[in-house]
Amino acid sequence: MTDAQPVSRKEFDRYMVPNYSPPDVIPVRGAGSRVWDQSGREYIDLAGGIAVSCLGHCHPRLVAALRNQSEQLWHVSNVMTNEPALRLAHKLCDATFAERVYFCNSGAEANEAALKLARRYCSDRFGPQKCEIVAFDNAFHGRTLFTVAVGGQPKYTDGFGPLPAGIVHIPFNDVAALEAAVSENTCAVVLEPIQGEGGVLPADPGFVLAARQICDSQGALLVFDEVQTGMGRTGDLYAYMGLDVVPDILSTAKGLGGGFPVGAMLTTERIARSFGVGTHGSTYGGNPLACSVAEAVIDTVADDRLLEGVRFRSERLRDGLEALAARYGLIREVRGRGLLMGCVLIDEWRGRARDFLRAGLEEGVMVLAAGPDVVRLAPSLIIPEGDLEEGLARFAKVMEKLAASAP
Repeated sequence: MTDAQPVSRKEFDRYMVPNYSPPDVIPVRGAGSRVWDQSGREYIDLAGGIAVSCLGHCHPRLVAALRNQSEQLWHVSNVMTNEPALRLAHKLCDATFAERVYFCNSGAEANEAALKLARRYCSDRFGPQKCEIVAFDNAFHGRTLFTVAVGGQPKYTDGFGPLPAGIVHIPFNDVAALEAAVSENTCAVVLEPIQGEGGVLPADPGFVLAARQICDSQGALLVFDEVQTGMGRTGDLYAYMGLDVVPDILSTAKGLGGGFPVGAMLTTERIARSFGVGTHGSTYGGNPLACSVAEAVIDTVADDRLLEGVRFRSERLRDGLEALAARYGLIREVRGRGLLMGCVLIDEWRGRARDFLRAGLEEGVMVLAAGPDVVRLAPSLIIPEGDLEEGLARFAKVMEKLAASAP
């Protein structure tokens, strides 16, 4: 084995496609809710890899699952099935409304499958004219051409046309607009229980209920994008469970693998029939390594005590952020559910969410942006109370520094 060559941030600019702009910090090690960079400096992780590392870094149960599977079977493709995929599918169906599962590698792929299935199902049952998709302004569903077209943010579609047709965007949480948009030609309404990239904006319970009723009246499918809200993030295993509305199709990823790439689409047996042999697929979907880790994740997260802990931590996090908002005057609203929180910046600071990310790294705390005007926090579901308090203390220093620099 050759020794690894030393690398720096310069290698990114030299070798990588410039679609990202990472800071100079390069993390090299993580444990629990803390991360260390190349120089050995420590950070409190309140970002969770964009709500991915639901059990923190290097959780022993996940490490053991990956190590054990790595010594048995890595890959066979979907020419054959494998034991970890079958066990994980069984557990996802037992824990949710689902009766059938499709595995893939990411949230975008899960949403791609969900959208294709909705169109295929309605075409089979009603005819090809029932193909329209109703989605929402500021939504985010992934970066494939189909999913960016369904997402409601022009910055992700500019320059990539022509886009898939038959997609209508309306304001989020607007029941009247939804009633007007859904017709006999609508095959699906696609929504996030909490718009993540759109600014950590929760769906109103009444709006979600109306979406279910409107879909039922028009023979359309209700698709929940739970890529970011799934696997305990909101204090329920999936956010729909706290909204008393059951979708027809659900996409899940991010926290499902706790940091290992995996995604899934969940649906009913009746709808799943429209994906017959050869209609859709993924070479890596259902990979034994990924499914072994995801099985360890769901075994850990689908526990009432852990989910109660998420709700407890959510209250502590919200209280802490609201106190900082009152003290420094940079935040006009704290919103979200569970451990997915957004700090909406005051008008004078609109467009400057990334200033908080950069200042956070200087103070040893990792946070996120959700668009230009919202700072997003998505820590581990099991972040120790001491780490949460220390993270908030470091974030207070960020607020203090930025408030002092304001013109």
